[in-house]
Amino acid sequence: MPYPDKLLTDDEEVVRHLHPHWLTVFWPVVFFLLVVGAVSFGAALIPPGPQQGMFRLGIVVLAALVLLFLVVVPLLRWRTTHYVVTTHRLLFREGILARRGRDLPLSRITDVSYTQTLWERVIRSGTLSIETAGDGGATVLRHIPGSDDVQQLLAYMVEEDADRRAQENAGYLRGDDGWPPADGWHSTAVL
Repeated sequence: MPYPDKLLTDDEEVVRHLHPHWLTVFWPVVFFLLVVGAVSFGAALIPPGPQQGMFRLGIVVLAALVLLFLVVVPLLRWRTTHYVVTTHRLLFREGILARRGRDLPLSRITDVSYTQTLWERVIRSGTLSIETAGDGGATVLRHIPGSDDVQQLLAYMVEEDADRRAQENAGYLRGDDGWPPADGWHSTAVL
């Protein structure tokens, strides 16, 4: 079962599944192209001789280490960061080897706001701040694609969740689930 489906309850559905904005992988791609170009150029500059193979191997190993830290790690971090809005909660997961996550029930969310710089408005990205009841501070999610749309979606989902809970409570009070009996309480105790 793929992520995040394995985390859902029976009556829960994924509304939106996001990763950080694609521009967060822009610089790793640029670094990849620069390193590959520099390695190719550097390997071509090594003069022929008995040590040429060792120097080229050294350049490739050094380039591999640089690529690991400047390209592979940021790409994996982007790929393993998930923001999932469901019909009941907001899930946040991140981490490559060590994982960190948080689940915010929609019923506990009290405020959702977003901020965008001019550049973030151009690329349609931003930062979400989510306030919840009973917590010490806001949960801040950065580099959210379409942050203004996600903010409106979360506000809508919070309202929908409140309506769903109100209907469930009204059904319980009416006795739709079989308890208490629909015809009211009748005591048959004998004294």
